[in-house]
Amino acid sequence: MKYDIPTPLQQEHEQLHEQLRQATRAGGEVGELAKTLAGLMHPHFVKEDRIALPPLGLLVALTRGDVTPEMAGVLELTDQLEAELPGMLAEHRTIVEALQRLREAAQRAGRSEIVEFAQQLMQHARTEEEVMYPAAILVGQVVRQRLGQPAPAKA
Repeated sequence: MKYDIPTPLQQEHEQLHEQLRQATRAGGEVGELAKTLAGLMHPHFVKEDRIALPPLGLLVALTRGDVTPEMAGVLELTDQLEAELPGMLAEHRTIVEALQRLREAAQRAGRSEIVEFAQQLMQHARTEEEVMYPAAILVGQVVRQRLGQPAPAKA
């Protein structure tokens, strides 16, 4: 079964990517810091798109009580997310530090749109940490419980 990332989350990531692309073209210190940030963010976004966001595509079905045996495949994603969560949170800390440097440089350069982007992306990271990642993990827990699947062995 394919698990689709909810459209609003896909669109938000696309918008953030586009704003980051624009920031990399700013030139000078701001552009260089934006390029460094892009290097940090790309592998992180790929990981999110692979394991953290697809389980959220099941939220609507689960809230309606719809659970099918095919949904068991999501457990591979949510188990991997749980295992990789400490590393993903560490990546967020590194990304936020880079965002703070970008925001400061953008303020010095009078680039208010890049300052706003950096603040937006920092808020996005908090939303992922406090809402999206926990919700994705809960999807796995609900699917596991409703299908009577055993919990994975803890390493």
